Amino acid sequence: MAADSGAFTNEDSESGEEEGKHVKPFTPEKAKEIIMSLQQPAIFCNMVFDWPAQHWTAKHLSEVLQGKQIRFRMGTKRTDTAPQFETTCSYVEATLEEFLTWNCDRSSISGPFRDYDHSKFWAYADYKYFVSLFEDKTDIFQDVMWSDFGFPGRNGQESTLWIGSMGAHTPCHLDTYGCNLVFQVQGRKRWHLFPPEDTPFLYPTRIPYEESSVFSKINVVNPDLKRFPQFWKARRHMVTLSPGQVLFVPRHWWHYVESIDPVTVSINSWIELVEETSHEVNCRYLNGAVSAFFDHYGTSKVVETQALSTDGEYVIKEELNVHNHVEGAQTSSHSLTLGTVKQEAASPFGPDLVPVIPGSQEPPSERGGMFESDGEDFVGKNGKRFGKLHCTKRQRMMSESENAVVEQMASNSTVAPSQTFISTDDLLDCLVNPQVTRIVAQLLIQGRSLRL
Repeated sequence: MAADSGAFTNEDSESGEEEGKHVKPFTPEKAKEIIMSLQQPAIFCNMVFDWPAQHWTAKHLSEVLQGKQIRFRMGTKRTDTAPQFETTCSYVEATLEEFLTWNCDRSSISGPFRDYDHSKFWAYADYKYFVSLFEDKTDIFQDVMWSDFGFPGRNGQESTLWIGSMGAHTPCHLDTYGCNLVFQVQGRKRWHLFPPEDTPFLYPTRIPYEESSVFSKINVVNPDLKRFPQFWKARRHMVTLSPGQVLFVPRHWWHYVESIDPVTVSINSWIELVEETSHEVNCRYLNGAVSAFFDHYGTSKVVETQALSTDGEYVIKEELNVHNHVEGAQTSSHSLTLGTVKQEAASPFGPDLVPVIPGSQEPPSERGGMFESDGEDFVGKNGKRFGKLHCTKRQRMMSESENAVVEQMASNSTVAPSQTFISTDDLLDCLVNPQVTRIVAQLLIQGRSLRL
């Protein structure tokens, strides 16, 4: 009997499975929504498997560039406590082919790297803008497709290339512009990240000719705690980025990046987060935020604040209201204890979006392994547990001071919240209002005292 033409064959099954493998976990719209709202670093998986740039190994690029001279920053493989800032490094002009030959540890070679013993030095072709590197090969820009992350038209033209040997690194710094998307192409890189609020513990400094970045005085992989004693308070988030993964770095997060394989290739793009809007639109946003603020404050009060003594240690329990309402963008209030944070709101995290959390962590595999750390589990969508979140004493104290200021502002308000409207004149008056100046000064003093 002839087989039914509508029968489902093994071939159909294999075809369906193959088709399923090529479905990206996030639409461009969803990916952009995540990027524009997420406040912690995270790794996107299975988003770039069809990018032509995934084949951009250093060997491939050496053939594409056909002898083009590139500037390499040379650093030493030393382990002392001083950062190797760009202004203290030496530089070499060489082709990628010459770099690869030197990187094979051929110590007897001649050429641009002859004065640099491979066992003692690393080389880094960093900050190489596509528009300069591939100025006569602009078709290659299309090999990078940031449009998959919700930024139509953004490709290699708005991207930067990074090629390094083992040990090559960028000192700890923060970028003063937008967020960062980093696509790892070849080899692995280890990222050490610190949140913006840890800035006082990282001893920021400026270095010449670096207008867009603020650097740390600390070598975060070998810190001098006698000279920089506050650094121990900084909350390190560490992750190893593997080929095929894309790391999202939120704006103003500090980061130290090091190559941990013989050759690494990365592509990144800095994303502008704020579009220009008119003063009228900004006022509407501000009034909407103020209205939501008062609506929430009127119905959410601090339920409980109590100190418990356990073996000489104090544990503070409190339910947050306005602070977490604003920070969490309309998520439910959080319950904080000395070592834990439980987030009740729905989470975007899962196998294809992995949060980078505090502590020393191993990289997640594609569609696999999550991170682990001490503290309460972070529960993502579908009830899955993906790691731990932490709350420090300093965070709780900041929340307490913010709640005190909120209560004072509300009690001093002579206008019913529902009738509040902020005009341009109000904004101008705010700049010279003694009460506002006093509250800001109080916050600054409290913040300084918490850092001591």
